[in-house]
This record gives sequence, C-alpha cells and structure tokens, in this order.
Amino acid sequence: MKSQRPERGTTRNETGSVLIIVLWIAFGLVSLALYFADSMNFEFRAAENRVAAQAADQAIDGAARYVNYILDTQIQNGSNGCLPILLENQCSAVPVGDAHFWLIGRDTNNVTGPGTVCFGLVDEASKLNVNYAPSNALLWLPRMTLDMTQAILDWRSTNATGPTVMFYQMQQPPYQCKSDPFETVDELRLVYGANMDILVGEDVNRNGVLDPNENDDNQNQMADPGILEYLTVYSREPNTNADGSTKVLINPVNANALTGLLTTNLGSARAAQILLRLGVTSAGLPGTGGASGGRTAGGGRSTGSSNAVVAATVSFPSPLALYQRSGMTSTEFAEIATNLSTTSAAFTEGRVNVNTAALPVLTCLLNGDTAAAQQLVTYRQDNPANLASIAWVQDALGQTYAMDMSLLLTNDCITTQTYQYSADIVALGPHGRGYRRVRFVFDTSKGTPQIVYRQDLTHLGWALGKPMRDKWLMARTTP
Repeated sequence: MKSQRPERGTTRNETGSVLIIVLWIAFGLVSLALYFADSMNFEFRAAENRVAAQAADQAIDGAARYVNYILDTQIQNGSNGCLPILLENQCSAVPVGDAHFWLIGRDTNNVTGPGTVCFGLVDEASKLNVNYAPSNALLWLPRMTLDMTQAILDWRSTNATGPTVMFYQMQQPPYQCKSDPFETVDELRLVYGANMDILVGEDVNRNGVLDPNENDDNQNQMADPGILEYLTVYSREPNTNADGSTKVLINPVNANALTGLLTTNLGSARAAQILLRLGVTSAGLPGTGGASGGRTAGGGRSTGSSNAVVAATVSFPSPLALYQRSGMTSTEFAEIATNLSTTSAAFTEGRVNVNTAALPVLTCLLNGDTAAAQQLVTYRQDNPANLASIAWVQDALGQTYAMDMSLLLTNDCITTQTYQYSADIVALGPHGRGYRRVRFVFDTSKGTPQIVYRQDLTHLGWALGKPMRDKWLMARTTP
C-alpha cells in the first residue's frame, strides 16, 4: 500500500504560515522590548528629575542657612540695621554641589529693563506695614480702591465694627472678620474687595519683572505690580541698642539721657548748644548759662546740682523733628539718630526705610505727591554717600516741598534701618532641572536671625526671566 505524500503546495503554505507567525512573534517581542526600553527611559528621566528636585530642595535649605549666616555675621560685626550688600556671585547662580540658587531681589534706585531680574535680599522695611499704615497712606497704593482700604482697616481693628464686618458672614461658606492685626499679607486674599488684579497686578509670578506670559495692560513694557509688592507685616525696630541699653526717649524728651548721648558723641560744648536750641538746658555744661541756680528753658530754676539737667516739657513727634530744630549738621545727627525713639515700648513698629523704599511707597507716605517722592528717589540716586540718617530727607525736599516735610516731621514713619529681610530663593538641580522657589522672611530685631515666615512659590512658575531660561536650556542640551 502506497503512503500518501503531501502535495508540494500544501507544504509551502504551512511553511509560509509558520514564517508569518514567527515574524509576528518577533515583531511583538521587539515591540515589547522597545516599549520597556522607552518606559525605562521615561523612568530614568523621572528619577533624574526627582533627584534634581531633591538637590534643588537641598539648595533652597542651603541658601537659607547662607542668608542666616550673612545676617548673623552682620550682627556680630555691629552693623545690624543695614541692608547687606551682596555681590553678584553671592546671590546669582550660587553653586551648592551640582545645584544652584538665586536670590530674587529688587533695586529701587536703578530700575532694570524689561525682563531683567534683580538679585539680592529684599528690605521688608521698604514697604508699608499693613497693620500700622494709616488709611491716607494705604489709599495711594497702586490699584488700591476705597472699599478695600476701608476693609483693611476693619479687618485689623480690634473693635469688630465697620461697614465691611458683616460682609464675611454672608459668604458661602461664611467666615468672620478677623478684627485683629494681619499675621501675613496673604490674609489680604480674604478681605472684602480683594482680587488678583489688585493684589498682584501685572506681575503674576511676583518676580518684579514683566515676563512674556504676563499681560502688559498699559503697554509700558514694565511689570506694574499690585499691593502685595508694597505691603508687609514684619517691619519693626528694637528700642534697645546693640549693647542692650535703652534708646533715648524724645516724646517727651528724657533730658538726662539726651544730654549724655549728645555729650558722648559730640562733646559737652556742642551738646550745650544743641540742648539750648531744643529747649533743654543742662547745668554744668559750658555755654548753657546753667550754673547752679540758673534758669531753665521754661523759666524755672535749676536744682542746684552742678550736673543736673533741667528742662521744660519738650516733645518731638519724630527724630526728624528733633533734627530740624536742633541745628545739627547731617553728619552730627548721623552719630545719634539710631539712638532715638518716640516710644517706650519694646519695638517701634511700621517705619519705612526711605533709603530703599520704592517710588509708590514714598508716594503713599507723602499723601500722593508723586513729584516729592520722585525727588527723594533722585536725591538718593545722586547722593549715595549722604544717606547715613534720615537727615537727607530734609536736604532733598528743602523748602520746595514744605507740606510734604510737615507730614514727615509730625509722623514717626521713616527710618534708614532694617531688621527684617525677605529672601526669595530660586533653585535648580543638576542640568537645570528640578525648579524650586521658596520665600523666607528673616527677623533680626531680637539680636539673632530668625525665620518668621516661609512660603513655597514654586507653583507661580519660572521666575528668573527669559534670558536665564534660555541660558539653562542651552546648557542642558550642550554635551
């Protein structure tokens, strides 16, 4: 019996089918291999980004410690109260391992061009203190409204009265008007009348410059920020000197302490002349006519002691008022200016540093007089060596702006000292990845730097400007 042999065509079909199956299996295996390779590549990049983010976080913490060290060193050197001047390599692209950090700052004397970010620390005393600024100062802030000004006053007032107090109970969900001082400026988001246009204006990411993705409403190619740029809750000065001694009270005048301060710094003869101009006389100082039994400035008689200080009741509402009446030179006043206080409280709250305040803040202090505020900015730009004390304000405004000078004389609202600083820290990890941004506020008013506020601003997006972004993108792609 003959065996049946398969037809040749059938064998070819089966061979072709096997080949197709093998090819499909090979194609599937290759696809799986490519898929897993691609997945591993994505996972590798994700892991690299996580590592970069961790490195950036460490750079943020390192930058905070670095700023703390700078401030602590400043205190140890006896120069507390001055804004630290940082070189570019100390606040821009500072390396921390493979990561880098930047301190985003503000230059209120030399405004940078569009998109150009400034670097350094920010002076919190260059801003209005939202807890102490009067309504006629708050009202002149850019984009501020009358309704929100009133709402701020109601929110911080402790008597729980005011036209906006009931508004909050009608919201969904309802909440209470705080009726207590602001703890952070971000509380302004809760205040009646607040919106993002008023709060941040054109500077959505709050870096001080107009970025390509931000709207330039008035087409001036500059970022016009909202009120958050110009407000703080942290500005205060201690009423003790570096050695722990109490500052000299001038409202009313502590005659003994003022005499000692003037004598120590300017000599007894010059002290006597100044005391006479101030309406304070001191027996035993040459030039006062205050020998034992002499008359006081108020027409009374001295106590008979050769060193006793006698005076009529004399008060000065501000150190600037004392300076104007004293006849001192600006150099002489600079010797004693930081030792004067108008309050016996532990701290003087809410003064504005006229050396660093931006034009809008100065305008607020002068009830909207932009010309006088611009004069102050121009003077400090042209005379950087004459800013040792607030005496320069009188030289800048002179008789031309007499009404503005009157405002500053009658209100203890200006200073040249700073004890609170904000560090807006941006960090990038290795290869320009892992972007992070955190804002810190440091307070040195108690003698040692303390972090009193920390806020993560990473969600606001890139804050180093387009030129820096292009630079780091190029560095990332360059082998």
